[in-house]
Amino acid sequence: MLRLLCFLPCFLLSLLLLLRFCFACSCFFPPFSLVTLAKQSKFLSGLFSPPPPLDLLTAPDWDSEHREREVTPCGCSSCLNTGGTDNSKPPGETFLNLSSFSEQWKSGVIRHSALLGTQLADLHLHNQRFGERVKKEGNIVGKGEGQSEFQFVDQFGFHTVTCCGYLPQVNDWQSDWVTFFARQRIQPQMDMIEKKSGDKEARELWAQLQLKIPSFFSDIEIIPALLHGDLWGGNISENESGPVIFDPACFYGHSEYDLAIAGMFGGFSNSFYSAYHSKIPRAAGFEKRLKLYQLFHYLNHWNHFGSGYRGSSLNIMRNLVN
Repeated sequence: MLRLLCFLPCFLLSLLLLLRFCFACSCFFPPFSLVTLAKQSKFLSGLFSPPPPLDLLTAPDWDSEHREREVTPCGCSSCLNTGGTDNSKPPGETFLNLSSFSEQWKSGVIRHSALLGTQLADLHLHNQRFGERVKKEGNIVGKGEGQSEFQFVDQFGFHTVTCCGYLPQVNDWQSDWVTFFARQRIQPQMDMIEKKSGDKEARELWAQLQLKIPSFFSDIEIIPALLHGDLWGGNISENESGPVIFDPACFYGHSEYDLAIAGMFGGFSNSFYSAYHSKIPRAAGFEKRLKLYQLFHYLNHWNHFGSGYRGSSLNIMRNLVN
């Protein structure tokens, strides 16, 4: 029994580290190699108090995978597995299922870093290019014989709730990106912080920052792009064929958003950024907007892991306000 108790903390730590790789949704695909993780709700609910909303952790998985397979410019294999709760299992039995794994996968992306940048840019440009093609051809896009099942998306959001980590993200459609980002990304995070800690400084800084956000987007046009949503170094890998990325928190938003968390924890080389920006050049005000998008992820980490991320969150808000 004593040996078991000594082993338990290490076991729980290993589970938590593994869990970081399967937060959000379950798979990411075009134009990258397809990897699908199926999350088991009881496994997650046993690690968090209060437990995350179980349906939200499993229901959007297929929706995200199917949407991104639809838009792939390079083709994509079919979904290998989808997330869900196995109600046939006893309530106490928990497991995590990885549908596809190869020891040839490498941690991070080294050889295919430039290709990753190119393919991410292609993903971000796909909706825009599709809209331009439809406009040029004068086609009516709909579901019918000889017509594409994909439709041009002219708003920001997603057709279902997704998760970034175990926290749900409401993706109600908005015609204005600034409104969507402020109301459906930052505000829910601030509401959770207010509820948990009533942080006065965070509340006051957010009140000031809200007034300044529109100025960060003057003179730029934002066309909705399908985003990964949680593109940090732990969600990228590679094999012999090319990059592999996974665990998205998908929605249609500003393409720059995907570069925010990529720059927070490392794992992305200069060749990645060079290849990406050769297709999508940096627009005026890029650095300030990148900090704004990083604010969401720091707040999200604050709400997931505690006040250790408070300082980083407040520093970004101070810098943006000033």
